[in-house]
Amino acid sequence: MRAEAMLARSALAVLRRLGPVRASDFGGAVCRMIGPLLPVSKVADTNLRLVMPELDAVARRRIVRGVWENLGRTVGEFPHISTLRENTSAGPGFEVEGACHLTAQAERGGPVLFVSGHIGNWEMLPPGVAKYGAGFASFYRAAGNPLIDRMIRALRNEATDKPLPLFAKGTRGAREALVWVAKGNRLGMLVDQKMNDGIVSRFFGHPAMTAPALAAMALRFRCPVIPGYVQRLGPARLRIVVEQPLELPESGDRQVDVATLTQMINDRLESWIRARPESWLWLHRRWPKDVMREVERSRKPR
Repeated sequence: MRAEAMLARSALAVLRRLGPVRASDFGGAVCRMIGPLLPVSKVADTNLRLVMPELDAVARRRIVRGVWENLGRTVGEFPHISTLRENTSAGPGFEVEGACHLTAQAERGGPVLFVSGHIGNWEMLPPGVAKYGAGFASFYRAAGNPLIDRMIRALRNEATDKPLPLFAKGTRGAREALVWVAKGNRLGMLVDQKMNDGIVSRFFGHPAMTAPALAAMALRFRCPVIPGYVQRLGPARLRIVVEQPLELPESGDRQVDVATLTQMINDRLESWIRARPESWLWLHRRWPKDVMREVERSRKPR
């Protein structure tokens, strides 16, 4: 564990010395070269074959290379998130579209749920939103090595003006997050990954198990749900897009309303991903195994 942590610390030190632009370029180039050769890229190709059947093999390969490049750039930029500033230049930094929705919620006070996905450099969302007085707690998946996990948490805390809770994914983290929101605080959630025990909701026209927790919380507290994501404009150059709050359903049937709001969120995610498919992590098995196996069988020569 210590050797692994020392290696990670050395890599972070190198990326810091490179500066945000060169670190982004370096991470993007390495991942774009190596990533498509890894077995997990076949998962991305299968996902694309399933939900974007209009794409040919050349287009799918281009998207998969773009996915890896974006992931590499995100890693390269991670040690520099705390140094990126909001500006309107073409260099490193970020800009915010729809900032009025953030200032309105900061002035309003009370619980707010921010919803997004692993799109662009999603690590820019917490510090970027915090600049407008709307900082939020979030969930995270703890690294297997506690020493590396401590480094990651420190970098995330460094990027915001004041540390905000990071809830570990799981039952305990979910309970802690619920208490946090009940006290009138803000919470951000990335809801684009597969769930084994969620509810069935359509994503790109296919059934996909989806976490209903955000919808259930929003309806319980009748609090705003603000969608937003990050567009990559260049190396270490990002745009945070904040959209107006979703209109919460009020059918009188809680179960139906949870399903409706969950579907609304999936639809919003899909629209962002379709606009820039290379910006999303297609590398995980988002759809049911039986659906994926059928696509994989259709690819094999008979």
